[in-house]
Amino acid sequence: MVKAIEKQGIPVVHMCTVTPISLTVGANRIIPTIAIPHPLGDPRLGDAEEEKKLRRHLVEKALKALETEVSEQTVFTD
Repeated sequence: MVKAIEKQGIPVVHMCTVTPISLTVGANRIIPTIAIPHPLGDPRLGDAEEEKKLRRHLVEKALKALETEVSEQTVFTD
């Protein structure tokens, strides 16, 4: 699906917990996330404000990846 959307000229960010799968399916912009049952959160944080900060950080990273021109598969890490 990612490749089909990008063929239409729409940049896509694939946020995932298992980056090798993203690489295998051909995603161009990959954001590693936290854990399979909690890709955009971390229940170990325990504090709602810390959870919100984590989610905001991941979404901001994804937006930055969307703005970035890539010529090959790129994993965006901190």
